[in-house]
Amino acid sequence: MLNAKFFEEMSSKLNAVVANSPAKDFEKNARSLLAQGFSKLDLVTREEYEVLAARLDKMEARLAELETRK
Repeated sequence: MLNAKFFEEMSSKLNAVVANSPAKDFEKNARSLLAQGFSKLDLVTREEYEVLAARLDKMEARLAELETRK
């Protein structure tokens, strides 16, 4: 069975090769293009979504409580 150390070593070797090649420039440019495209979209992070979803759950529970009081 392959162990985690093997994968860590392979990963570090591949990262070193990519860092010294034109692929690194391509990666930077691709990340920049993607970041620019995502910034134009109306997106939220997962953390923001979870906070808003928790608030919505609390508001729904509060509304249900108020509705039962009538």
